[in-house]
Amino acid sequence: MLKSNKFWFLVITNVFVPWILAWGQGVSVELGNTEIGSNQMFQITITIENERLKEYSGFPEIPGFRKSGTSSSSSTNIVNNKVSMSQSIIQNYYPTGEGTFTLKPFTITINGKEARSSGATIKVGAPISAQKSDPFADFWGFGKRNENKEFVDVKEDAFFAISTNKNEVYVGEGFTTSIAFYVSLKNKARMDFYKVGDQLTEILKKVKPSNCWEENFGVESINPEYVTINGKQYRQYKIYEASFYPLNQQTIKIPSVGLKMVKYKESKTPSFFGRDLKEDYKVFYSAPKTVRVKELPTHPLRDQVSVGDYRLEEKLGSDKFRTGRSFVYEFKIKGEGNISAIKEPKPDTKGKLTIYPPSINQKINRANGTVYGTKNIQYFIEPQEPGEYHLGDAFQWVYFNSRLKKYDTLRSELAIQVTGESKKNSYIASNDMGSFYSSLETESNELQSLQEQSWMRYVTYAGVTLLLIFTGIIVFKK
Repeated sequence: MLKSNKFWFLVITNVFVPWILAWGQGVSVELGNTEIGSNQMFQITITIENERLKEYSGFPEIPGFRKSGTSSSSSTNIVNNKVSMSQSIIQNYYPTGEGTFTLKPFTITINGKEARSSGATIKVGAPISAQKSDPFADFWGFGKRNENKEFVDVKEDAFFAISTNKNEVYVGEGFTTSIAFYVSLKNKARMDFYKVGDQLTEILKKVKPSNCWEENFGVESINPEYVTINGKQYRQYKIYEASFYPLNQQTIKIPSVGLKMVKYKESKTPSFFGRDLKEDYKVFYSAPKTVRVKELPTHPLRDQVSVGDYRLEEKLGSDKFRTGRSFVYEFKIKGEGNISAIKEPKPDTKGKLTIYPPSINQKINRANGTVYGTKNIQYFIEPQEPGEYHLGDAFQWVYFNSRLKKYDTLRSELAIQVTGESKKNSYIASNDMGSFYSSLETESNELQSLQEQSWMRYVTYAGVTLLLIFTGIIVFKK
């Protein structure tokens, strides 16, 4: 029994404990060679140890370079009964010319942990060719220069598209537009994006409708999403997404536009490490798109209502109040639509409830191709007369329901009980404009000419002046 326990103790202390201690989790970022030829790649490598790589933020942009694809690697080592694992992602950068370039300090987040780099100065010189004296150059594939090789164009299985989730909308009804590049999972051609930011600026100048309110989803990095189109699987690389809300009935026409991509030709003579690549370009064109805009059905408020799919949430601290004491009533509109365009209800209580201008705040969310949020409207109310009041008589909001395709009304369902003395007279007294308005009751309603009043004013002034002169003469004589 003692020997058995000793055996398991040795196993635990010599195998499992070191293995557990080695199972630390760390992230790092490493820069490649900073002195390269114009035909070589600069690399940034991120590594995570003893943990599966789940997510990471984008690699930095480097002036004078363009991103040229990524690769990955993983390794497992067992040394002195210590197990360590690592997984790396390598981002390649292709120089656009010779010179000295600066990579500024940057941070990459890997599985929620930050890996920092202090940056570097990268020197790009003349193209570097393989040494002719290398007897193994031809075997490794370096002995033949690219210009002497024959390259073939591999047919790509990809397309560029501008799509909308609706082909027909009402005035004020939103539709979502996405601009994306799609690559089939069976694609064999090598491609990379080329100056996407500059191209997107020019594309949006052509495709953004001028008669719409825009809610931009803010696509900041190009990450693949897996989608199925007509039963075929693609990687979708979305570069822009926004919802648009037509302000008038003008038809929206989105023209065909092009996206320039880097496409590599492959050598017919592969090296030991695989086929050599020759950089080329290809422009992919989207199909034109039309969205028809319909006028809302006839209604007295057709030109004023919002369009969307909304619901009401209201909040009131109590249902019993006293006259002259104010309280807060919250009228919150929630749902999908152009939240920014929602206008607050204009309540009418015929003087029995004094309602002050509301305070308003809104929250807008843009996700999964949808714009949704809340418009929170808070009213300060002061009862002037005792009694029972149904707030639905004063607070109601008419809109066009885009889901039901008809006008609808959000109406308060709350009621309050008000007790106390009437404050109506005191309210009138507090707003009394003074004796000037009181004298209106004794004044004549007969109209008088302004010229006649001016003539009488001059006669009065002359009489007063003569009286003063005559009084002055008498005083002087005495």
